[in-house]
Amino acid sequence: MANIQRIAKHLLMTHWQVRRTFPRETLLAIEQAIAASESTHIGQLQFAVEGALSFAALIRGLTARERAIEVFSRQHVWDTEHNNGVLIYLLLADRCVEIVADRGIHARVPQEEWDAICREMEDAFRRRAYKLGVLRGIEAIGDHLGAHFPAGVGGTNELLNTPVIL
Repeated sequence: MANIQRIAKHLLMTHWQVRRTFPRETLLAIEQAIAASESTHIGQLQFAVEGALSFAALIRGLTARERAIEVFSRQHVWDTEHNNGVLIYLLLADRCVEIVADRGIHARVPQEEWDAICREMEDAFRRRAYKLGVLRGIEAIGDHLGAHFPAGVGGTNELLNTPVIL
């Protein structure tokens, strides 16, 4: 039964709902927060939001985590000089957040830390505080990147700061 409910939520999600949840002003605030965070470390952050999965993906049982890993690869978040790219992926229909960290930062920050940030963001999303949830998530991830990859020589912006809407 849960699969049918999930499929229905995804089929009813529209691009307009994504734009209403993340209006231009919110996307700009997210972009600015990423830029501000990246000024304190040489890590690379990217935020991607996807309204819903395709019907075929739902029938296959694709999870938000599996989709986040696909997006991580397609957006080349793994392709940074210091292997310190981090993707924040939001599957809006499920209100599910996944953080995928490249091997350079993942080796230094346990998965439990990433999962805790995801749960905090999801708590904010349940209250419909999407902007606040994303901004706090960026801040928390930035703290980890700053601790392990502080700003210094070799810090070029390798990924776009602009949020990606899939």
